[in-house]
Amino acid sequence: MSITIKSRTDLNRMREAGRVAARALQLAGQSLEPGMTTLDVDKIVHDYIVGQGAYPSFLNYAGFPGSACVSVNDVVIHGIPSAHYKLKSGDIVSIDVGAKLNGFHGDTCATFPVGKISKEAQALLDVTKASLYEGIAKAVAGARLSEVSAAVEQYCRSRGYGIVREYCGHGIGRELHESPEVPNYVDPRSGDQRVKLMAGMCICIEPMINVRGDGVRRAKDGWTVRTKSGSLSAHFEHAIAVTPDGPVILTDPE
Repeated sequence: MSITIKSRTDLNRMREAGRVAARALQLAGQSLEPGMTTLDVDKIVHDYIVGQGAYPSFLNYAGFPGSACVSVNDVVIHGIPSAHYKLKSGDIVSIDVGAKLNGFHGDTCATFPVGKISKEAQALLDVTKASLYEGIAKAVAGARLSEVSAAVEQYCRSRGYGIVREYCGHGIGRELHESPEVPNYVDPRSGDQRVKLMAGMCICIEPMINVRGDGVRRAKDGWTVRTKSGSLSAHFEHAIAVTPDGPVILTDPE
């Protein structure tokens, strides 16, 4: 496992890439309305990123056909944008966005409501988003990576939610996915979780939380991941830098 420590210049460039990704995500989320297709969402993300002189990190990544992953309701991650799926009031939509600028990547995600959503759906969004910030608060120099994972796990488990185990967060920098892996649960067998966080490390923390059960299944398209229970899933993500003054969110739109 090789973890890259970023310089101040690197972090400034990552902040620029992160801002592009975050603003694309914000714009797409604000644009959601019943009748839009998930391909419409993808186009908003693509056009904004390219318009900023950046490249959509996900486009053609391992063959992925979209600029954003657009995952609806029970789709956890990697939803392929489609001209055939029309959003309807009551849906929840996870939009995962990456942007590469000046050699560095930004990666961020949020789950948005379409129209009026159920209390169950709103509670899921609230808990998942809050668990992300619980994890971020633990990303301080000198802490173990397992402390980040434990914060997310404890927050969600104590409220009765399922935690996806097959997919996790990751390091980020010149590559979209770098070491270490950042699970949303504590795994005593994981060498990565014993890693001590150091200033200059950059990681993506991304809780993927289900209303019921941890289990997921991947569709025949090789990408789309759904909950085994058929229940709703939410996904929130920020890229953060560990600094001497605490964690800094690199994917803030401001």
